[in-house]
Amino acid sequence: MRIPPSSIKQHASLESEFRFQRAFSRVSLLEISVSDRSSEYAALPAAHRELSDTARQRARIATMAVFFIAGMMYASWGVHVPTVRDRFHLNAAMLSFALLAVAGGSIGAMAANASWIARVGTRRACLSGGLVMAVCAALILVVPTYWLLLAVLATFGAGMATLDVAMNAEASAVEKALGKPIMSSLHGMFSVGGMAGAAVGGALLSRGMAPAVHLALAAAVSALVLLAACPSVLPHVPHAEHPDSATPRANRWRSPALWALGAMALVALIAEGAMYDWATVYMRDVVLASPALASAAYAAFSGGMAAARFAGDAVRARFGAPQLVMASATLACVGMVGALLLPNPVAALIGFTMMGLGLANMMPVLFAAAASVKGIHAAEGLAHVAGLAYFGLLLGPVIIGAVTQVSSLPIGLSVVAICSALIALAGPKVLRRLKI
Repeated sequence: MRIPPSSIKQHASLESEFRFQRAFSRVSLLEISVSDRSSEYAALPAAHRELSDTARQRARIATMAVFFIAGMMYASWGVHVPTVRDRFHLNAAMLSFALLAVAGGSIGAMAANASWIARVGTRRACLSGGLVMAVCAALILVVPTYWLLLAVLATFGAGMATLDVAMNAEASAVEKALGKPIMSSLHGMFSVGGMAGAAVGGALLSRGMAPAVHLALAAAVSALVLLAACPSVLPHVPHAEHPDSATPRANRWRSPALWALGAMALVALIAEGAMYDWATVYMRDVVLASPALASAAYAAFSGGMAAARFAGDAVRARFGAPQLVMASATLACVGMVGALLLPNPVAALIGFTMMGLGLANMMPVLFAAAASVKGIHAAEGLAHVAGLAYFGLLLGPVIIGAVTQVSSLPIGLSVVAICSALIALAGPKVLRRLKI
């Protein structure tokens, strides 16, 4: 069949036009990409724009070290909760009050120290909070009386909260300086530090090291790492020198955005706190697993969290924060429902692993969002959201216990599934409304 010359010319013309449009679209996309990168670069404070790539990478490594040390110190203290009980001959009520002193010191510091962190910068705040935490850890098992123990634990909690807010504010600054998400992997370093602290502490204690010596050693290592890492933290930028300083500063207590993010964080940590305290009990009392298998529930949940945090940055960069939160919360809900409907060891461990995978990136995403609210300094936004999150961490085990008391543990743990479902439904809407 012979094709008419006119048809050949028309086809060639169309093909040429298509190639031109495709080339034009590529140029347009390149211009948009360059424009986006230029606008992000211009949004950085001058002190951070002038940093070399090497200095930015050093800041990232230093921040990773700070997150690791924070997790390691908290786990080192957690290993010695039974030791504190035996050392001071505490009953259940007195031990609970001692644990409450840590939480009270943390929440109080978050309410009081946010403005100070914003004023002095994350470098000084990380070093100050971390050193206070280390010194108090070394004193926990050597103070002579219970009342001094409460004071030390409250100060330990205050130092931990100061470090928590400061290192997350630093993480947000490094994330913006690098131009890519890194918050989840930094929280992953906190999880790795926690696992390392618990494992090394258990190994040293099993070999006969005195508990007080172990805490002193952990405190000394933490202090040395902080002193070495903090000089590489990004330089402080006063709020008045930020590019968006023309925006009137808002009161964080009146910010609807922070209250919305804080409510999500509270719900997320209700679920997370319940899993830490009740997963092993569920395996033992409902699944009727052996003690060794019951203890694997905590490991499955923690391992899932650590793994997902190191993958979370790539997922957030590829699909965005709203999609990550929706998918993660849905996975957590499905995992919890599966563990409750199929109460056998394999199904429960798979469900708890899915819970860890699902809940892992909630706080990194919400903290990154809190540090980016317009008109609010990153430290103040983080303190507000983290303070509400800590309430959730305290409320979670209590709510599950109360529901279990009047019904059963499976019904009590259904609260965890409900919390996950609420985040899956409401979380993406909140993040999209905030343009995060």
